[in-house]
Amino acid sequence: MSTDTETRGTLGRLRASPFLADLLTNRLAVVGLTIILSMAAVAIYARVTYDFGALTSSQLGTEIADRAPPGWLGPAPANQQLFGTDAAARDIYKRSLYGAWLALKFGTITVGTSTTVGVGLGIIAAYYGDVTDNVIMRTMDVLLAFPPLLLALALVAIFPRDLGLWRAVVALVLVYTPRFARVVRGAALKVLEDEYVDATVALGATDPRVLVRHILPNTLAPITVQSTLNFGLAIIDLAALSFLGFGAQAGTPSWGLMLSRGVENGLLTGEWWLSFFPGLFLAITVLGFNLLGDGMRDALDPRMRDAID
Repeated sequence: MSTDTETRGTLGRLRASPFLADLLTNRLAVVGLTIILSMAAVAIYARVTYDFGALTSSQLGTEIADRAPPGWLGPAPANQQLFGTDAAARDIYKRSLYGAWLALKFGTITVGTSTTVGVGLGIIAAYYGDVTDNVIMRTMDVLLAFPPLLLALALVAIFPRDLGLWRAVVALVLVYTPRFARVVRGAALKVLEDEYVDATVALGATDPRVLVRHILPNTLAPITVQSTLNFGLAIIDLAALSFLGFGAQAGTPSWGLMLSRGVENGLLTGEWWLSFFPGLFLAITVLGFNLLGDGMRDALDPRMRDAID
């Protein structure tokens, strides 16, 4: 009896939440969420199980003979690895799994920081207007005028190389912040047109209270969608910067750096596994965030919901 009651209560809460109900009935969004949760589990497993130092150091040397193909391709020594080994005899399977930890860790920091800064700037620009709005948004326009990856490359070149992926994170935060600021400013301007905001101010509410308690919650829908979609983009851009030599340091099990070394060392020799597996992990992870982001956008857009109904 209690189980039936709990089940009915859960279903009732789901029906009471149009967003959650629409999201869970969107098959592609569910697939995306499943991929993300799976990658998160893989990342945590790799972080807990594998030693970072062992994954970055050379095991045998740098000779081509040290490279071994995946063990499932055919008869092989008993110690051959599942995804094969790279030029330094490092296990590609373990490095690809650990790359999930690095991608999600630095992707979370990048998106979280840029979201926080962009949301703050966008709301402040919309609320105060005039000079404040012009200064903030014209600065954002200058940053948006440059192609994102080229701007990131220009910014990342300023920082010391020994910062590794952290310099790529700082550069991408500066690249992504204007996007959030512009989206949130537009949403905040619509909220400010509502009469309850004027009533709240007339009752003596302070500016921080109005911003945090009334404007911010009503701009969460575009923020959520933008953050989810930007998460996949951040993972791609972090990999791209590492691929070009402006991200992870040599030996780091970053998907972008593994792709770069795989193309450099295996392109002419036909050793496809050097770049295939990290590229596969990268593609699947980004696909998961894109599917979830599209599903969240459809669930949060009233026009899409009306079309479905």
